[in-house]
Amino acid sequence: MPRTRAFDEHTEDYEQWFKDNRNAYLSELAALKLALPDPGQGLEVGIGTGRFAEPLGIRIGVEPSKKMAEIARSRGLEVVDAVAEHLPFADESFDSVLMVTTICFVDDLERSFREAWRVLKRKGALVTGFVDAKSELGREYRTRAKQSRFYAEATFRTYREVLALLAETGFGPHLCWQTIFKPPQELAAPDEVRSGCGDGSFIVIRASKLAD
Repeated sequence: MPRTRAFDEHTEDYEQWFKDNRNAYLSELAALKLALPDPGQGLEVGIGTGRFAEPLGIRIGVEPSKKMAEIARSRGLEVVDAVAEHLPFADESFDSVLMVTTICFVDDLERSFREAWRVLKRKGALVTGFVDAKSELGREYRTRAKQSRFYAEATFRTYREVLALLAETGFGPHLCWQTIFKPPQELAAPDEVRSGCGDGSFIVIRASKLAD
C-alpha cells in the first residue's frame, strides 16, 4: 500500500519544510545537479510537489499522493498516479530516473529498482538521493520517527545497503556525492557538496544501467 496518508493530510507542512530549511534544500539540489547534469528524457519516481523535478529539468513523474500531485501539476509538470513498484511506461522509455527521498517510503525497494532498470534506456542512469541511516541526521530521524508525521512509516537505509541493492538489480558503475554536514536548521548558507559517501547526511548515487 502506498504510504501517502501523511503527505495528503500534511501537504502544507511538507512544503513549509523547504521554506524553513531553504539552505538544506539548496544543498540537496546542488548535489543532484552534479549527478544529473542533463536528464534527457527524465522521469522522477515520487515526484511529490515537484520541488526537485522542476529545477532539474524533469517534466514527468509518478506520485500516488493526490494532493502532492496537484501541486506538481500546478508547476507545469505531468504527473501519473502510480507507484515505484509498477511504473506504467514501456521498456527503455527514459534516459534517466530520479528518486529523491523516495526509497524510504516504497513497499518493495528491490522491485522499485528493477522497474527503474526496465524503463531506462541502455546506458541510462538511476539517480537516488536519500538521508543515510547512519548519518547524524538519519539517526535523529529514526529516533523521532514515531513522533514524526512523515517518517513514522519510513525505512531508512545506509548508503552501503543501497549500493548493494543497486548491484543486485542490474546497475553497475556508480558515482556518489554527499552534502549537509550539520543539522539543517544550523545552515547559514547552502552546504558544500563533496564526492564520496559516509560523512554527509544527504547522499546522492548515480548508477548506470547494465545490459542484460
